Amino acid sequence: MNLTTLVSAFGGTVWAALALVVAVSIIVTVHEYGHYIVGRICGIHAEVFSVGFGRTLYSRVDRRGTRWQIAMLPIGGFVKFIGDADAASRPDGSAMQGLSDEERRHTMPGAPLWARAATVAAGPIFNFILTFAVFAGLTLWNGIATDVPVVGRMNVTPFVGETLRAGDALVQVNGTPTPDWQSYFALADKIPGLGEVAYVVNRDGAQIAVNGSNPLPALVGAVHPNSAALDAGLQAGDVILRAAGQEIHSFAELPPLVEALAGQAVPLTIWRDGKTFDLTLTPRRTDLPKADGTFETRWLIGLSSDALFTPKTRWAGPWEIVTQATEQSWFLGKMTLIGMKSVFTGSISSCSISGPIGIAKVVGAAARSGLEVFIQTIAVLSIGIGLLNLLPIPILDGGHLVFHAYEAIFRRPPNVRVLNLLMTIGLGLILGLMVFALSNDLLCP
Repeated sequence: MNLTTLVSAFGGTVWAALALVVAVSIIVTVHEYGHYIVGRICGIHAEVFSVGFGRTLYSRVDRRGTRWQIAMLPIGGFVKFIGDADAASRPDGSAMQGLSDEERRHTMPGAPLWARAATVAAGPIFNFILTFAVFAGLTLWNGIATDVPVVGRMNVTPFVGETLRAGDALVQVNGTPTPDWQSYFALADKIPGLGEVAYVVNRDGAQIAVNGSNPLPALVGAVHPNSAALDAGLQAGDVILRAAGQEIHSFAELPPLVEALAGQAVPLTIWRDGKTFDLTLTPRRTDLPKADGTFETRWLIGLSSDALFTPKTRWAGPWEIVTQATEQSWFLGKMTLIGMKSVFTGSISSCSISGPIGIAKVVGAAARSGLEVFIQTIAVLSIGIGLLNLLPIPILDGGHLVFHAYEAIFRRPPNVRVLNLLMTIGLGLILGLMVFALSNDLLCP
């Protein structure tokens, strides 16, 4: 490894670590603020609000007596309420001694059951709200496609000659009318093998015929982290001209070709910024979610496609923003739950569980891809952390909610000794999961 490669690798590692710290700090702060603000509304006083663990780097005490602090280890955080023995919210019996009834009411153990349950549940709920807010914000920023197919911005491809322009309203594609986006994309999916397509468009008040590239060319939209494509040096904007000696005109031609090679190396001819070059990559076996909620294992090279052009958009209305953000959040949450279930039942490889190194690579790659992709990744991680915290494992929010449910049913809190034992077991499970995930980062291909 030469010095340039070493410096580049080191820089990439530092960038990934910084991106991870920023992403996790945002997610954890939102999560813990959910606990804090709902607890405050419910009359429970917070002693400490900490972003990070370990030695305190900065702190201040607000007028309510809560110490807000930033700690040295930035991966994580906590809110410590009065009556908590530690950041895991174990009850502190000694702290409760000598308190009046009014003072006990402002502690976590002394608050009514409904207030404690609401405070615990607020953390994951705020994670879900963050995901919803991200999708709503992106919809507001990007808008939604116009009803009629109109070219917004052309992507660069190696097609030579007069072609589509921004502002063209599509009338026909290869002689078939395209009155709306649904009909346009349905038609685009049916012409994967054509390198040149005939378009009829309305341009400047006149209807004209032009030729152009395939509507869904072999254009790289994104390169996935921890993928063969990333290792080979592919970039967003690259156009794949040939794969395994075969001419490629659309992205849809790639998956069956890669699958047929069953893991063998795939030689590619790439067009980038007017220049053509060759490279070779080796696909990786990957578990992918299906529409019915199950998973299939396929050979992948780690690319997402882009279209010939981006659609022209319009401002989205309030109801459209809410609806779209809700649908995206619901789908993401559902697929996250299916993925978690599939890992625990053995339906997909346990290598799907990533530790801090794997997550850092994903977040770092997202940050390099642009602010929007980075923000979307935060939304994905936020809903995942929210759902993970709802698992019925002692020490997690879900475990605390189980204890509260026990108290609601039996009219008494769990035995303190049993509670502490379960919390210790829960801590062991979480630490074991972290070690397992880290081993995946180091050992899984």
